[in-house]
Amino acid sequence: MPTIKNDNKVKRLIAYSSAPVIIASLCCLSPVILVLLGISTVGFAASLADQLYGEWKWYFRVAGLIALIVAIVFYLRRSKGVCTFGQFKRRRNEVINIVAIFLIVGVVGYILFLYVFVHIIGALLGLWPF
Repeated sequence: MPTIKNDNKVKRLIAYSSAPVIIASLCCLSPVILVLLGISTVGFAASLADQLYGEWKWYFRVAGLIALIVAIVFYLRRSKGVCTFGQFKRRRNEVINIVAIFLIVGVVGYILFLYVFVHIIGALLGLWPF
């Protein structure tokens, strides 16, 4: 049975990795948000989604990766107290494990959020086919 301390770690890790996932998904999330807020028509949002995902998706993915690196640094500094290179060297295995977990959570979160959650909402709004 997980303890409260472990539950806190998992919640913190998910909180830190959620912003990079959203940033990487903005290519398809922003047209959905525009339609949901009533700022855009479905036709314009579908065109915008095609443009953003077709030509700009790698820029969003790189921005998400940079945000993930920043999130890892903030997590290590605030939660683990790894602020100097000496501390990094002493706790190298722990830092490598944390980076690996962040990458796995980030990639899986990106795939689930963009290709399942955002896709279903966009299909329900009529932005792209199911």
